[in-house]
Amino acid sequence: PARPTLAVSGGTSPRPFLQTLSHAALDWAGVDVTLVDDRWVPEHDAASNAQLVRDTLLQHAAAPARFLPLVDTRTTLDAQVAALNANPDYRVPDVAVLGMGEDGHTASIFADAPEWDHAIATSERFVAVHPGAAPHARVSYSLDALKRVRHLFLLIAGSRKRDVLDAAAATLQKNAISQLANDKGTKLDVYWCAK
Repeated sequence: PARPTLAVSGGTSPRPFLQTLSHAALDWAGVDVTLVDDRWVPEHDAASNAQLVRDTLLQHAAAPARFLPLVDTRTTLDAQVAALNANPDYRVPDVAVLGMGEDGHTASIFADAPEWDHAIATSERFVAVHPGAAPHARVSYSLDALKRVRHLFLLIAGSRKRDVLDAAAATLQKNAISQLANDKGTKLDVYWCAK
């Protein structure tokens, strides 16, 4: 059987969750850990989600997990996306923990990116994204790939993000979280805390 795959998000909100999860008594040696998305920067860059995961989740009990980073800046972004889509190790994860921006983006599926239409329509697992406002090009799971995750979680904090989520769920909007929340075939479990 295939190894279970856990995809996690970067950013500031998931850091305490990832640190706590690193102590969980699981058979981590049999688990693959990857990212929902990452910025197209070298791993030693402060903006790298891979570095965040190495520093937080891949410690303690979770240290033996196999890490599958998304970024390899020795090649081009488009070549890397093609390689990820061709690599069976980078399949649709069994579990994904998403975050959400105040613009309603999740993963790196930004509504202001020229790749928006492709990112929400393609059946490929990975897409390249060049956000309009946010810095750095990105590699991201596509919307279709996220819809195929068996156990999909959204982790958000604060009243502003709760308002964004409520609005996104109430009516279909041009943002990724609304696309997921309004998809009848997608089960999205939301975990919210006040701060």
